[in-house]
Parts: sequence; structure tokens; C-alpha cells
Amino acid sequence: MLWQTKLFSELEIDMLFNLMKARVDVFVVEQQCAYPELDEIDKHEQTRHVFLSQQYDVQAYARVYRKSMSECAIGRVLIVETERGKGLAKPLMKQALDVCNTHFAQDEIVISAQTYLLPFYESLGFKLEGVEYLEDGIPHHDMRYKKALE
Repeated sequence: MLWQTKLFSELEIDMLFNLMKARVDVFVVEQQCAYPELDEIDKHEQTRHVFLSQQYDVQAYARVYRKSMSECAIGRVLIVETERGKGLAKPLMKQALDVCNTHFAQDEIVISAQTYLLPFYESLGFKLEGVEYLEDGIPHHDMRYKKALE
């Protein structure tokens, strides 16, 4: 498996199209959420796009970005439908965590997790924060990654 991490400006046009199409396919079409899937965070100079692909066929994707002065966020986490059940979710999240630790080392790591995935994220070291809320009609929880003490 060859994971890639790229800034927006480093993405080839065909790869960019396929990443964005995968996101729209999962978050807008499959999950039936009508919202502006593409946003300014995608183009921000510090945002990292983490993905696995064969040629230009996207298999898994997440974006890593600075959410605040002290927080790094992992979002838009997806495994395309044809690749689900093949064990890609944990390697994807481990790649995203590595990117956070490399590029935003001093920041806390946060996610907005779909509620049904809480056990998965907890298995990676994320802890619940706050109460459940609806985001685009889907139950979510904020979670924070508990870094190991150095």
C-alpha cells in the first residue's frame, strides 16, 4: 500500500477530481446530505490530503488541517464503497494521525465522529467530548485523541 499526503497545490488535476468525486459520492450522494462538500479548508496552505489510490482510483481518503491555534482536525474520512471491509480504515487513520504529529506536533487532535463509529475511533485512542449532536441530519460526537505521554 502506498499512502500519499499532498497539499492542494501538489495534487494533479485528475487526482484532485477523483478525490473530490469520492467525497461527493460518499458524503452527499450515499449519505444523502445536501451541503457544500467542498470548502476553503481544502485549499488552505496547511491542509494535507491523505489518500490511498491505485493509479487514479481512490480507495481511502482523509484530510488533515489546523482547526484552531491549538487543534489539528482529521475530517472527511472515507473508504470508497468498493474497498470497504478490506481493512483500510485503521491504516488510513494511522496515516492521518502521523500527518497530524508530523505537521502539527504541538496541537491536540480532534474529530467530529459519526456516532455509529465511536467504538472504532475509541480503539484508536480517541475519547468522547460533549454530547451527541446532529450534523447534516447524522448523529455525531466530538472526540479528542489522547496522545501518549513523552
